[in-house]
Amino acid sequence: MFLQFYGLREQPFGVTPNPRFLYMSPTHREALASLFYGIDAERGFMALIAKPGMGKTNLLFQLLQQFQSKARTAFLFQTQCTSREFMRFLLLELGCEVNAEQDLVSMHEQFNRCLLQEAHAGRRFILVVDEAQNLEASVLETIRLLSDFETPQAKLLQIVLAGQPELADKLAKPSLRQLRQRISVLATLAPLTAEEVARYMNHRLRAAGRQDGLPFTGPAVKMIARLSEGIPRNVNNICFNALSLGCALRQKTVDVDVLQQVAEDFDLSNLRSEPGVRSFEQDTPLSLPKAAPDPETLLAMKNPAPANVRHGELSNPEDARAYMQEFIRRFKKDQYLAN
Repeated sequence: MFLQFYGLREQPFGVTPNPRFLYMSPTHREALASLFYGIDAERGFMALIAKPGMGKTNLLFQLLQQFQSKARTAFLFQTQCTSREFMRFLLLELGCEVNAEQDLVSMHEQFNRCLLQEAHAGRRFILVVDEAQNLEASVLETIRLLSDFETPQAKLLQIVLAGQPELADKLAKPSLRQLRQRISVLATLAPLTAEEVARYMNHRLRAAGRQDGLPFTGPAVKMIARLSEGIPRNVNNICFNALSLGCALRQKTVDVDVLQQVAEDFDLSNLRSEPGVRSFEQDTPLSLPKAAPDPETLLAMKNPAPANVRHGELSNPEDARAYMQEFIRRFKKDQYLAN
C-alpha cells in the first residue's frame, strides 16, 4: 500500500462511509442543518435527494450521531422489498422478535407498541431509509401510513427518506401525492466546486494522518476536479489510483502525467465489445489474481519487467510507467477473458 510512502496512518480515500472523514461543503452543512431542524421540530417527514456518490449515507450517519443520546433510531437500506418485508426489516433492526408467518397488520401493531414505549420514556423515534429510490409505490405508501402513529401532542415517528434523483421522480407521481404533501423538509446536495475538491482532498488526507499538505501538484488537483465532476466518490477513486501509481513510480508528488494514466485506465470505452466478440489481442494470458494487487505487490510479481526492476523499485521513471501501463493492460484483458 502507499500509506507509509505518503505519510498516512490509514486509507484516506476508502469506499465505506466514515463520519470522521465527512467533508462538510456548504450544501452538506445546509442539508444537515435542515434535517436536524426538521427532526428537532418534529415535522414528521423529511427527504434528502442527491446524485450517487455525493455522501448521503455518511451525512445520515452524522445526523443520527447527533441524536444518539436522546432518540431511538433505525437505519434501513434494504429497499428492494415488499411492504411486509420492509416491516420485518424494520422490526429486526429494532431488535424485535418477528414470526416468519406474521402478517402486515400484526407487525404494524408491534411497531406501534414500540413507538409508544419510546414516547413514554421521553425519547424521539427516528427512521432513516437510505436508497429510497428503489422502493415500490406500495412500500412508500406503507411508510406514509407509519407516520399516522401519533398522540394528540406530537408525532411519534420522524422519517427521513434518502435517495437518488429517481426518488424525486417517484414522489412527483400523482399516486403519491399524499406522501409528497407530508414532506416538510427537502434537502439536496450539490457537486463540489474545484476549490471544494481541493479542500475535500486535504480534509481526508489530514484525517488519515498526513501532515505535509497535498501530495498533488496544483494542475493535478484541477484535473481531479474536472475528471470527478465534483462528486466525492469519484474523487476518492481517482485519488486512490493516482496515489497507487505515484507510489509505484516513487513520485512523492503526483502530477498531471500520472492522472492522465489514471484517466485512461478509468476509460471503459476500450473494454467494450460486441456480444461474443473479443476486442483484445489473442496472446497468452498472464496468471494473475482475481483481485487487483496494491502497488508494492504489483512491482514484486513475477511478470515480464524491465531489467532495472530491483527490490520493488524502478530506477527509470519511463520504464516504470511503461511497466505499469503494460501490467494494467494485460490485467484488464485477463479479467475480461475470465468473465
